[in-house]
Amino acid sequence: MDRRVVITGMGAITPVGNTAPQSWDALVRGESGIGTITAFDTTGFRVSVAAEVKGFDAAAALGKSVALHNDRNVQFALVASDEAMASSGLDAEGAIEPERLGVYVGSGIGGIGTTEAQVRRLADGGARKVSPYLVPMIIANMAAGQVSIRHNAKGPTLPVVTACATSTNAIGEAYRAIRYGYADAILAGGAEAAIVPVSIAGFTNCRALTVNPDPKTACRPFDANRDGFVMGEGACILVLEELEHALARGANVVAEVCGYGNTADAYHITSPDPSADGITRAIRQAVDESGLDVAEGLYVNAHGTSTKLNDKTETQGLKLALGEKGARAARISSTKSMTGHMLGATGAVEAMACALALRDSVIPPTVGLTTPDADCDLDYTPGHSQAFDGRWALSTSLGFGGHNAVVALRRFDKREA
Repeated sequence: MDRRVVITGMGAITPVGNTAPQSWDALVRGESGIGTITAFDTTGFRVSVAAEVKGFDAAAALGKSVALHNDRNVQFALVASDEAMASSGLDAEGAIEPERLGVYVGSGIGGIGTTEAQVRRLADGGARKVSPYLVPMIIANMAAGQVSIRHNAKGPTLPVVTACATSTNAIGEAYRAIRYGYADAILAGGAEAAIVPVSIAGFTNCRALTVNPDPKTACRPFDANRDGFVMGEGACILVLEELEHALARGANVVAEVCGYGNTADAYHITSPDPSADGITRAIRQAVDESGLDVAEGLYVNAHGTSTKLNDKTETQGLKLALGEKGARAARISSTKSMTGHMLGATGAVEAMACALALRDSVIPPTVGLTTPDADCDLDYTPGHSQAFDGRWALSTSLGFGGHNAVVALRRFDKREA
């Protein structure tokens, strides 16, 4: 069985908007969600900026009990899943059999905020002060579990944990599960909430985060002066659905998912392989499976973290996978320049941006890119969004541990359905 897979719904809560439409509109306008950290006092920290979700009231959105018993990353996932289901129409009675609806939602870190808070309670008050909800609040599979419960999704459920590649892998694996008949629709994406002291300290000390205190220049992917990424948070969940199932119920199709690559560097726990072999192979796998033709127009939403090694390696990987001519013809941008690095949620946000770029014929920019780098010499759409009439898009992700994931999307044309 080999079936076509499309995107019929999306939900997002990000540093630039608390819904998918708000987030997309902000990205197209080039609005950054990066600012001074408000979640905690950064006195004594070398890092003082992050991309925080704004104005989120978990109790108002989910109810006091649900909010109290779930880590912030799961709260984000639940809100995004509600929006995704509603926008797809799958929340209607009888729209899909529960056994044919799956959930592939991951988190790179899980409930680290809850872990930190409960360790403090243990230290301050002893063992009896630790919450009985500690374990279900910290384990990285709980976003998928809670989304499944909330939407009565009884089909295949797979929480993915591949660090920064998490939600790209989740979308890719969901695509395969639907393509080969294991489900008719899957909620796929990721959630993260790691703007807490211990996480910021750890990422700072491993030299991953920028120490630039200026929110306007802290995250500048592919720029010669880039010096690390900015931590982000939030969630994004897409509804992937089998095409005939979607058309039969009159669903609105945003774009088609048609290829997936998944490789490992087997090189280093945090640094990408400087040969770019792993990401090159992942891009090639997605391109080959999809039948992508760069000559028909290609947008790449790059991983583009604003670290020295990632941006250089990713540029090299695009050249090796697409050929020098193909890479130079591609239109590229990094929306992390506005959302920061949302870790396990970032790939889904970027896949959403790819789908909407194809639907709306516009590419969001890479903001903050002002000084070219000789090692990063492709078209990164600096400063402002640009019109785009191409047929194809790629979303690329590289994660700690050497994980590489790429999904290929195609503009949907009802005449070809």
